[in-house]
Amino acid sequence: RYSLTTPEQALVGLFEAGPLDGHVARFNAAPGQLLPVVRLDADGGRQWAWLRWGLVPSWAKDIAIGARLINARAETVAEKPSFRDAYRRRRCLIPADGFYEWQKRPGGPKQPYLITLKDQRPIAFAGLWECWNKAPDGRPVQTCAIITTEANDLLRPIHGRMPVILDAADHDAWLDADGHDGAAAALLRPYSSADMRAGPVGAYVNSARNDDPKCVEPGQVEGGDRLLL
Repeated sequence: RYSLTTPEQALVGLFEAGPLDGHVARFNAAPGQLLPVVRLDADGGRQWAWLRWGLVPSWAKDIAIGARLINARAETVAEKPSFRDAYRRRRCLIPADGFYEWQKRPGGPKQPYLITLKDQRPIAFAGLWECWNKAPDGRPVQTCAIITTEANDLLRPIHGRMPVILDAADHDAWLDADGHDGAAAALLRPYSSADMRAGPVGAYVNSARNDDPKCVEPGQVEGGDRLLL
């Protein structure tokens, strides 16, 4: 899950992909939903696209596979049949301004955390996209996945993985998917802990049906041991 509450004007300025039609604040973006990404058009310019989160490979027989392919591991993305072609040819930026991870606690329920940059700037996850043309109604279904890597020092007490976050200076290198993935591989690394912060939020965010400012409010889930961070 992640949040994208940054105003449209700021997103347009950062990603240089033109107006973002239909943008509304999202406090709890979840798999299966249509979400905005930035990718290259046929002429090599940046464009916004609304893609379903949960990648469906072009060869898949059933769209349901997307529910299992919301994330791609950086360590294996170049070899896994589900992701390798998209990794070489169809990369995208997935804008966010925060993301959630759930910390296991002995003797109680998991504690959700909201992780952001310290200065609250919007960020871009390294993403992949695909087009699936086997839907019963004949309409193409475009989908995406987020690449994850090992957690940095800040995240490690909460969760062992984190999304790959790209610096703005690396956006072009990531989007330039021309079949040569050596430069892209160097970008698949944990983001600096020094620039990030994590704070506990309440159990309200656990339900994907909840998508409002209460999701990002500080809080603690009742029960279990004290927080470990």
